[in-house]
Order: sequence, then structure tokens, then C-alpha cells
Amino acid sequence: MRTLLILMFALTTSALGQGKTSERIRPNIVVLLADDAGYGDFGFQGSANEDLAPLTPHIDSIARGGARFTQAYMAGCVCSPSRAALLTGRYPQRFGHEQNLPVGHSSGLSLEESTMADRLKGAGLRTALIGKWHLGYPSEYHPNRRGFDWFFGCLQGSRSYFPIEKPTDFRVLQENGRPTPEGGYVTDRLGDGAVQFIEKHREQPFFLLVSFTAPHGPMHAKPEDLESLGHIENLRRRKYAGMVKSLDDNVGKILAALKKAGLTERTLVVFTNDNGGQTSTGANNSPLRGRKGQLLEGGVRVPWAMRWPDRIPAGLVIDDPVISLDLLPTFLAAAGAPRAEGLDGVDLLPRLTGRVDALPERALMWRKDGTGREIAIRRGRWKLHVADRAESEVPMLYDLETDRGESTDRAAEHPDRVAALAQELAAWEKELVPPRWGVK
Repeated sequence: MRTLLILMFALTTSALGQGKTSERIRPNIVVLLADDAGYGDFGFQGSANEDLAPLTPHIDSIARGGARFTQAYMAGCVCSPSRAALLTGRYPQRFGHEQNLPVGHSSGLSLEESTMADRLKGAGLRTALIGKWHLGYPSEYHPNRRGFDWFFGCLQGSRSYFPIEKPTDFRVLQENGRPTPEGGYVTDRLGDGAVQFIEKHREQPFFLLVSFTAPHGPMHAKPEDLESLGHIENLRRRKYAGMVKSLDDNVGKILAALKKAGLTERTLVVFTNDNGGQTSTGANNSPLRGRKGQLLEGGVRVPWAMRWPDRIPAGLVIDDPVISLDLLPTFLAAAGAPRAEGLDGVDLLPRLTGRVDALPERALMWRKDGTGREIAIRRGRWKLHVADRAESEVPMLYDLETDRGESTDRAAEHPDRVAALAQELAAWEKELVPPRWGVK
């Protein structure tokens, strides 16, 4: 009898230990999302611009300690649709979220869609959103009703980086629906909020989305940063550079908080940008053509790095095309949760951990402004782009393997490929719904 009791105790202790181990190895997930930054404006990019390359050491450390993606995309070319896609893992055109949400609009991210926060919370992670929302203003669309346990940020797509004398409900930084006092530089406040969340939840797995507003306009760099960047002669570019520097400073603050809490090894960190850079505010997308708001590479291809020391080897470079839709399936797999139905992306972990050498070829697709306007598809090395169907623009075909700047139209040389890609686009478009706002 005594032997049986000892055996039962040992088995129970072993099971509890396994449970604790499982809990311990489940990663925290941190997404650091910049806003309107240029493709070539980060040091870890192989084509980084010399004026900004030295300003992003902390962001660069994510790529150095993990993986850098050379052909990464967002599923939208402007802020609100790109966020809707990232959070749902589905093409936003499937639920009519195709354009930026107008300020104060009565709708938002479809209530029929589950968010990344919903799904990861269901997998046992504590969830938080710090920063920009831009996915709905009425109470039923607020982050706290869309899976986030804690929200510290603003509902609108942009706001002043300095204190506002009388901020509106949509621009004030709120905490779970309650406005907070104005004070301090916004990028710093968001970084501090992320650190606060990490310190408070260091003992439990968490999902933290830090949706920075920087370097989206208005172009409000801190005076001390502008002074330190006096060697950048163009004032617009200097202001933009100051905002990127502040972004990097706060990424560094967040990474330091993870290290201090002993969480670095078991935290999956992603850095990327919400869409192509906005060149009118100083961003530089070289060597790509185009900008935010377009379906050329400069409007949808983004810088992207991932670090997870427990699983991703340092210094990895991945040339496979990936898209923001892949993040949700990847996070669910990392959390040990089953893949959800209806997702459009793929799990990147097999590629990141070396279980496979390449991702299967697939089509990536984009549409802007409904059925009659701009549309694009990429499959393998080839991209078909129609700038404006309402203006009878002809399809342009680009070989992105040799021409990432989309300078040479190859459509006349490959009519069969143009036809095949156009047919694939047409089949995808039949699955979509009309935009719910913005198109007249």
C-alpha cells in the first residue's frame, strides 16, 4: 500500500511538473508595429538608407537575433484595412474593410470576425493593445470588446505627439475607455505603457500588440532629436528621422523590459510596418516603386523581422514571400492552439525553425476601392498589377526576382501568364464583398 501511494505521488508530481513546464515554454508574443515607415529606413534592411540606418539599433537587434524577411507584405496599403487583416488573419476585402475608416463612423471591424486577441486569449494568453486602434469608434467596436484585456491608446488613426489642450474622445489616450491626462511625448507614453504591461504580467503568458503611431504624421519630432540630427539637411526628412529615432528608443525600452523580466528567450517578437511608407512625410521606400495607398511594391511590401531565441536561429534570412495574414496562424501554432477555420495565411514556424527549406508557392492578392479600381496579384516571381480599371488601365506584369522596382512591364512577352494571373484574380474577387464605406 505504501509503495502504491509513493508511486501515485510521484506520478502526480510529474504531471504537475509537466503542466508547469508546458506553461513555462508557451511563448509570450509581442508585435511591434510601426506606422507609415519607409521600406529602406531601418538598418537591418539590406538596402537601408545611409541617413537613417544608424538610428535603429534596437529594431535591428530583432533581425540580428532572429529572422529577417526580404519579401514581406501587408494585406492592405493603408492603415485601417492593414490592421483589420493583421488582426483577423483574413483578407479584409472578405468583410468589406477595404478603405480607411472615417473618423466617427458608426461601423468598424466586422463584429462577425474574431480577432487575434480573441483567439490568443482563448489559448490562455493575457492580451493587451498599446497605441493606435483605428478599427471602430462605437463602444461595441472598442478593443476591450474585441479580445484585449487592456487597452492604452487612441481610437483614431493619428493625433498630436505633444499634449493637446482639449483632446477629442477619439484622440485622447485612454485606458480601457477612460481618458488619461495629457502629458509627455506620445511615442514615449506608448513605450512606457508596454513596459508597464510586461512588468505586471511577467508570470503569465501574454500577447502584446504595440501599435505605434510613429512615424505617421503630424511630423512632431522631439526638439532634442531634431538637434541631434542637424546633419540631415532636408527639414522634412529630419523630422521624420527624429520620429523614427524615438520609435527605436522605445522599442529598445520594451526589449530591455523583456530582458529584465527574464522573458527574452521565451518571447516571440515581431517588428514590422502597417503598409508602405508615406513619402509625402519623409519616408523613403527605395529601392521599391510606389508609396502608401498604392498596390505597387512601395505601398504593400514592408520591413519585417522576427526573434524567438528558443526556436528561431539568429541571423536567418528568409526570401520566401510572406504576408501579414500569416501571423495569426503562426501565433496559434506557437501557443499550441489549433488552427482556426477560414484563415487566409500559413503557419511560418516550419520555415522559421528549419523543418522545411521553403514555403509552398501561393498567390498573394490585393484590391483597393472595390471591383472597378486598383488590383494586384503575386505568384512566385511574377506580379500582375492594374492601376485603375475604371480608367481602362492595362495589366502590367513584373518579374520581381529581377525587377523589384517594377520598372519594366513584361506583359507583352508573357500573355499566357497575364491571362492565368488575371483569371486567378477574378476567381478571388468573386469571394469578396463590396466595401462597407468610402467608395461612392
